Amino acid sequence: MDMPHAPWPQDPLPPMTAYRNRGGDSGVAAYALLADALIVRFDDGATYLYGPARPGRHHVGRMKSLAMSGRGLNAYIRRYVREKHQAQLAP
Repeated sequence: MDMPHAPWPQDPLPPMTAYRNRGGDSGVAAYALLADALIVRFDDGATYLYGPARPGRHHVGRMKSLAMSGRGLNAYIRRYVREKHQAQLAP
C-alpha cells in the first residue's frame, strides 16, 4: 500500500547533504539531519522522513551515524527499517 506524500511543515525541505557513498553501491543520494529525525533522499528521488514515531529513536540514531560516516545507510534501511518510515515526502 502506498502512503500518501506528507506535506513538510517547512517549504522547501531542509538543506540536504550529499551522501558520501564510501561503499560505492548505495542507493542513497542525500540526507538531512534533524533534531530527532532524519530525511533520506534516494537515487530515484524518493524522499522519506524517519523519526521517533517510525522507525523509532534507536533506529534514527543509528541511521544518523551511518549517514555521517557515508557507509552502510542503505543496507541498514533495507535490513532493519524497510517501509517503517514516518512519512514519504513530496520531492
